[in-house]
Amino acid sequence: MSASLPHSPDHPDRTRLRLLGALATGAGLGLAGCATSQKPVQPPYVPPQRTPHDLGLRGSYGQREDVMQQVPGMARQLGLPEEYVRVAVGNADFIPSVQRLILPAGRGVRRNWRVYRSRFVEPIRIRAGVAFWQQNADTLRQAESRYGVPAKYVVGILGVETIFGRNMGNIRVIDALSTLSFDFPPSHPRAAERHAFFRNELEQYLRLTWKNHDDPLELRGSYAGAMGMPQFMPSSWAKYAVDFDHRGHIDLFHSPADAIGSVAHYFQQYGWVSGMPPEFEVTFEPQGLHLDTLLAPDIVPSFTPAAMAALGATPRDVPADFHGQLALIELENGSDAPSYYAGTQNFYVITRYNNSSYYAQSVIDLGNAVEKAMRG
Repeated sequence: MSASLPHSPDHPDRTRLRLLGALATGAGLGLAGCATSQKPVQPPYVPPQRTPHDLGLRGSYGQREDVMQQVPGMARQLGLPEEYVRVAVGNADFIPSVQRLILPAGRGVRRNWRVYRSRFVEPIRIRAGVAFWQQNADTLRQAESRYGVPAKYVVGILGVETIFGRNMGNIRVIDALSTLSFDFPPSHPRAAERHAFFRNELEQYLRLTWKNHDDPLELRGSYAGAMGMPQFMPSSWAKYAVDFDHRGHIDLFHSPADAIGSVAHYFQQYGWVSGMPPEFEVTFEPQGLHLDTLLAPDIVPSFTPAAMAALGATPRDVPADFHGQLALIELENGSDAPSYYAGTQNFYVITRYNNSSYYAQSVIDLGNAVEKAMRG
């Protein structure tokens, strides 16, 4: 995930990174790069004897007085050395494309589930999913046994997010999160809330890289700062990522086991119910259908099967011992009729990964397609 640097010892970026490595480890040089499951666990931080004079603050945010004035307060709040935060933030760059990409799609655009689905449930991801499942079958079984999450849904997440690590993003995380922390677009309809979210993610990222002895200027991810095979945000990494391969270091970039265990643990922590399917097919009774009432809770399970049926939507093949609640899931198909499902608590859990019913259904469908291909 980290970009290669010229081998010249005099290259300014290499000098900058060595200074940062010295600051992070107190060991002179010894730069800690992108997380790998092979590297040994490093000793606790020991403050350096002296602070390097040339910190190399070459990023656009290093030239912003309003930003750099925030560094001391951030460092105190995070319990990190001020120079560590200063080097990280001061070498971050503003990225205009990140501002544009974070804005929601314009109103009036008709969503099309079939088009959306075709981006993810397609031959490349299915073949990659079969290979990934075969290579990591024991780990997937262990994760299912420990967390109760079937392998196909973990496979679905990793396939939708990054094609099992092929596309993890190539934007420096420090640049993405700094842009969204210090220059969040005010035109966003939830600007205040989202700005606060990304400011917290930047702080979580600095704390995470310090703890893991990773260089905060090296890790790369999505335009929103998501990282690794499962595209965890820094706060999710801190809360839900697990060392599933027991190597003493959580590595979501290179360890399939850590990625598998972390996704399953994430679902469990959000309330995954073992043995419950994420959805049921649904049939409608047109004369007694109260569609507005059924759609009002959106993706939040709010109706028993009997209550849903009384409102004109009957879930199909619901087990007699099912005691959960359901949500009517509507997926628009452009100008054609929408598709509908009765989503369970587990469907809602998948949307905690990405707050979209289209996303959750893609994860489910890709997981089912890979499972079918495995059997075939």
